Amino acid sequence: MKLRIVLADDHQMFRHALRALLARDNGLEVVAEAASGDEVLAVVARQAVDLVCMDVAMPGMNGIEATRRLCASHPGVRVIGLSAFADRQFVMDLLNAGASGYITKSEAGDELLRAIRTVQQGRSYICPDVAGAVAGALRDRDSLETALPRLTARERQVLQLIAEGYTSPRIAERLHVAPSTVEVHRRNIMRKLDLHNVAELTRYAITNGISPSTAGELSRLP
Repeated sequence: MKLRIVLADDHQMFRHALRALLARDNGLEVVAEAASGDEVLAVVARQAVDLVCMDVAMPGMNGIEATRRLCASHPGVRVIGLSAFADRQFVMDLLNAGASGYITKSEAGDELLRAIRTVQQGRSYICPDVAGAVAGALRDRDSLETALPRLTARERQVLQLIAEGYTSPRIAERLHVAPSTVEVHRRNIMRKLDLHNVAELTRYAITNGISPSTAGELSRLP
């Protein structure tokens, strides 16, 4: 039985190029194309699909959110990210959403065919262009696991809420404590992590996956 694939990218010419590439393998069949995350979900809802080659930046629902919803509703469908971006944040966001692999468009040739076969066997595949970004993220995660045990459970809660944009009074309301207590926790967190202001705390939390905030929110920090 052929592997049934959906190509999701908002550029029609690129989808056609991918279709021609995959046609070289008799074990693969492109059953549909999509130009947005919404279209991907609609396609998978109405027909059998094994794998989606998912662009990250698409109009409407982006590839990261589409991957998250797709993996939640159809866990048997594999996703390979296919993007022009080799940025660490995009890579990690897509993998954390449930993707099994990530390929940059500059390597969308034989590399993609290898990725598909690897993912088909139940393994993950990261192309060389982004392998360094993933390795760096894993190193930082190890560093985070070393740093966070120094925080109490309450301090971790406060750190996450700070990263999500809550003020001290709002945090106090959510945790049912006094605002002065929140300020004490904030000072302790800064001291333990050697950070010096709220912007640094927020960047630290978002970069290390403590908060569900996105990379776009970083640009709005002072």
